[in-house]
Amino acid sequence: MKTRKATPKVQTTLRLPKPLYQQVKAYVSKGATPAETINDFLVAAIHAYTRVLRRKQIDAEFSRMAGDANYQKESQLIADEFSQSDWEALTAALGTEETAHAAR
Repeated sequence: MKTRKATPKVQTTLRLPKPLYQQVKAYVSKGATPAETINDFLVAAIHAYTRVLRRKQIDAEFSRMAGDANYQKESQLIADEFSQSDWEALTAALGTEETAHAAR
């Protein structure tokens, strides 16, 4: 059995609006969430929110790439360079599929 190394923790204090705290407390106490404690709930919520922010950051980077003429030129050169091998791989895969389909 593998043991996972515990992630170092930092203790902090935060102030929540009372209605939000009560809502979180109710979810946890009713078992409406996989979180067993309010702390677990908040950690999961922060993880989810940071994933959303990271995704937005990645999307923004891709958006900048779409408008970058140098990137577009380099991408086209790479695509052109690999077009023959891409075509060969596609025809080989289709040939294999057609052979398998004909055998049925």
